[in-house]
Amino acid sequence: MAKTVLLSSDPTVSARAVELKKELQSLVRTIVDDEDYSIHAVDQAKDTLCALRHLKLNKQSTAATATTTTTSSLKLHEAFSCPEEFKCPLSKELMRDPVILASGQTYDRLFIQKWLNAGNRTCPRTQQVLSHTLLTPNYLILDMISQWCKSQGIELPSPVMNGKEEGVTVAERDHFFSLLEKLTAVLPEQKKAAKELRMLTKKMPSFRALFGESVDAIPQLLNPISGSESKGGVHPDLQEDVITTLLNLSIHDSNKKLVAETPAVIPLLMEALRSETIEIRCNATAALFTLSAIDSNKALIGKSGALKPLIDLLGEGHPLAMKDVASAIFNLCIIHENKARAMRDGVISVILKKIIDGVLVDELLAILAMLSTHQRAMEEIGELGGIPCLLRIIRESTCERNKENCIAILHTVCLNDRTKWKALKEEESTHGTISKLAQDGTSRAKRKATGILERLRRAVNITHTA
Repeated sequence: MAKTVLLSSDPTVSARAVELKKELQSLVRTIVDDEDYSIHAVDQAKDTLCALRHLKLNKQSTAATATTTTTSSLKLHEAFSCPEEFKCPLSKELMRDPVILASGQTYDRLFIQKWLNAGNRTCPRTQQVLSHTLLTPNYLILDMISQWCKSQGIELPSPVMNGKEEGVTVAERDHFFSLLEKLTAVLPEQKKAAKELRMLTKKMPSFRALFGESVDAIPQLLNPISGSESKGGVHPDLQEDVITTLLNLSIHDSNKKLVAETPAVIPLLMEALRSETIEIRCNATAALFTLSAIDSNKALIGKSGALKPLIDLLGEGHPLAMKDVASAIFNLCIIHENKARAMRDGVISVILKKIIDGVLVDELLAILAMLSTHQRAMEEIGELGGIPCLLRIIRESTCERNKENCIAILHTVCLNDRTKWKALKEEESTHGTISKLAQDGTSRAKRKATGILERLRRAVNITHTA
């Protein structure tokens, strides 16, 4: 009987599936339980579901391939049971390409490579922290497996190749560490090394992964622009290359936590946000946005005070930086404690000014809708002239999502501040704006608009009765 083992025994695929399911469960709970759920939450849920579907399809495809391969090449019957030392500790199956890990343990290359690519830096069997992730072929075990297969009349299984997996050669690893060493040399050598690391981490995922192998790699990267090394002032080209390399590293999912938790990283990114060079500021913003994908990083970045320079950059309104700044602020403010920090740093006034000026309206309305549930945000939106602006957008915009965000904000603000009802009554009396949205808007927009109209009618009835 053929055995399908490649995916069912792959720890990285299983872990990814569990992670996606937890994320989907959290998003669906938010959508179901929160009457004011955002379109962004729905989009995130859809993306997560698509990722889970893609994982399932890949699993089925690989499983089918594994079944065919196992049936045709191994020709094993249930009666055959290979020696335990020939089995991979991860797959529990006969090894096809045995390799030795830094811990001295032997694994099948396909499975241990996936384990390492998932960001693990310990030996699965011994839990020993690995000094490196170089895999050495175990020719002795391979020869013994070959002899055993021959004695059993079984065709020697061919190694299963996975084109998506990228390894690192000894020469590449040596070159990587030599570049890190050059970052402590004189300025011309530093600049040359930093530029090459920027290029390599952009083009080669394997080089991004290398930074996760050594606890000293990221501090070494930062050395030229931090502490005593930068007292005389940092060369802008050097700073740009180092900051951009940090951005490249942050793209690698397994690096996000490691990068953010390296003590000097966030302070240096905050410093870069105030650089005179817009390219440096843009790449620092993009790095913070990428790192903020993880909840623990959101809290860490918020506590570090990074929201203030991000909001300042948003206020400056440089076209190259705006989208990443807005995305970073949105991501960070998903957690409650960062909403309060953003309030203290003046985010509402900056956002309203940009929206009134017609700048990045879609993205900024999404942030404003998320923040509007905070008590201080409700007050500031009313005080800073946000009500007429939001009503105008509903009246004039052709974007259903923007209308939905506007009416959701109005619903929250006005139902908590009766002094704003007059503006809504006048708008409804003159243009019928809210009634039209209650008829033609999205389901959420209709619900919010209807809620406002009911409150206005009750207020009129109470007045008449009095």
